[in-house]
Amino acid sequence: MPPLYFDANDVLAHLDYPGCIMAVRDAMTSFTASAKEQPLRTAIEIEPGKVLGIMPGFLPSDERFGAKVLSVFEDHTRPGRSAHRGSIVLFNTADGTVECVADAEQITLIRTAAASAVATDALARPSAKRLVIFGCGAQARSHILAIQHVRSLREIVVWGRNKEVSDNFAERMKAETNLPIRSEADAKAAAANADIICTVTGAQTPILLGQWVRPGTHVNVVGSSHPGPVEIDDALVLASRFVVDSRRSALSAAAEYLKAKAAGLIDERHIVAEIGEVLLERVAGRTSESDITLYKSLGHVVQDLAAAAYIRTKAGLAAAKTPSA
Repeated sequence: MPPLYFDANDVLAHLDYPGCIMAVRDAMTSFTASAKEQPLRTAIEIEPGKVLGIMPGFLPSDERFGAKVLSVFEDHTRPGRSAHRGSIVLFNTADGTVECVADAEQITLIRTAAASAVATDALARPSAKRLVIFGCGAQARSHILAIQHVRSLREIVVWGRNKEVSDNFAERMKAETNLPIRSEADAKAAAANADIICTVTGAQTPILLGQWVRPGTHVNVVGSSHPGPVEIDDALVLASRFVVDSRRSALSAAAEYLKAKAAGLIDERHIVAEIGEVLLERVAGRTSESDITLYKSLGHVVQDLAAAAYIRTKAGLAAAKTPSA
């Protein structure tokens, strides 16, 4: 029997945010608990702005392994669309067969936001109600849709470099979610009263400064996934309890951490934990109400594989409930 194929529409039909958040939480917990080394991603630059990415790995808590193969092509003519396109291949360790192939673009969109939601749930204050999004693209939308499931949000503020774009995005999201969403043209003003901040931009230089972030805030830093581009300044890195998805990956590719380390401001001890260590209660993510907690998201293949496995299982259950003709 050929493997199942889930295109973008299938992924959207089966990968709900609560289910993906649960799957990613389990994946990151088992990833850290297993203590088994997994390969770093391989990125091959085809030409400037065009990259081939290969991410192999396995789910420690499941009998599955696989890889994500995708292109990352920046396309500024289509705002709001993810730059990631490709496929996730999921294998079964029982006999090595391919269980499914799934669209990587939509899974990446949803699982990245789900990972931020897992981190937010673990690190943000329980009373956090004001979410600020730096960015107006596809990840900005998915982060709003995800984080509403882990905190009762009373206000969402969106900042973007282009006020017309951010105004339009805020209006669209307000209509889609029925949540109180508005745009703010001043980045400092946007951050001033935030409980949770997500940076999901393609910025090359900091768009969020440490002096703007009040004590007690939780920050998800998502936009940069390789050395070079940074969304936040050294001051915010220094002020935060710095948590990562994978310590090994962060030491290789977490741009904001690497920049501060290269300047001699921090060393490897500044990474207080992997998010899995916090979930396992091995390390306290937040030690006080005044801590600024920070989750540096690079993404990990276990998140993709867990999302694909969830889709495969959910699709199988749906098929089992459908009476045959």
